[in-house]
Amino acid sequence: MAETTSTSVVIPAFNEAAVIGQVVTALKTAASWHEVIVVDDGSNDDTSARAREAGATVITHPYNKGNGAAVKTGLRHASGDFILISDGDGQHAALNGVRLVEMLGDYDLVVGARSGASQATTGRRIGNRILNGLATYLSGRPIPDLTSGLRAARREHLLEFIHLLPNGFSTPTTTTLSFIKAGYNVAFEPAEATPREGQSKIRLAPDGVKFFLILLRVVTLFSPLRIFVPVSLVALALGVGYAAWTIATQMHVTNSSVMLVVLGVIIFLIGLVSDQIAALRFERRR
Repeated sequence: MAETTSTSVVIPAFNEAAVIGQVVTALKTAASWHEVIVVDDGSNDDTSARAREAGATVITHPYNKGNGAAVKTGLRHASGDFILISDGDGQHAALNGVRLVEMLGDYDLVVGARSGASQATTGRRIGNRILNGLATYLSGRPIPDLTSGLRAARREHLLEFIHLLPNGFSTPTTTTLSFIKAGYNVAFEPAEATPREGQSKIRLAPDGVKFFLILLRVVTLFSPLRIFVPVSLVALALGVGYAAWTIATQMHVTNSSVMLVVLGVIIFLIGLVSDQIAALRFERRR
């Protein structure tokens, strides 16, 4: 079991002056941490001052880089063996973070999984449900909450994937899929979230598209056949089906059906090459 005294808490924050002090105080009251790091991502309010007053170590970005960039800054400066990442908006209870850290003896990544009722709006719940379903298929592992900002992990493993982490609001997505596809032990622990203070920085439509593209990117990096094989089969099925229809109705095979079949074969072969590249990447990690 991991100890909180060996755990660095990393809190990315942008314009969270109204609540960041309470977040830091709650964490310090819940347990004795190795350190609590707040990364002020270019806020134009008193986020840094409030965090320092509460006893956190504050690192300030000169301008807003994004939630993921703030997390990466925190990881680079953290010195604990374990990392607890928590949002700075007051949604996550400090005791939930302690529970997640205590599970790190058996797991390499523990995600605080929220229920649907924890989502702010119906649109957010539907969007997250779709992303969770896609992630479950692409990773081959049930994922109840892909985008939770509360997670605990071994620092060495997080640093292993730091080059994959985007600067925007997709760090939870990338870390979850990367750990799963790399074969690390991942657990999803129920952790209800309360309504956040202020307005969410995530925009459902544009950020949802970004989450989806990053999901595809990460799975393509680690398990490309999950993407290429279905696309290849669709192209082949269309080509063969169209060829059968034209033979039955026109007594010949059209160029379009031939091109679809060839496209399906090419996509499949590209998938095989990509899978070999992914395998070589894992061999070099050791």
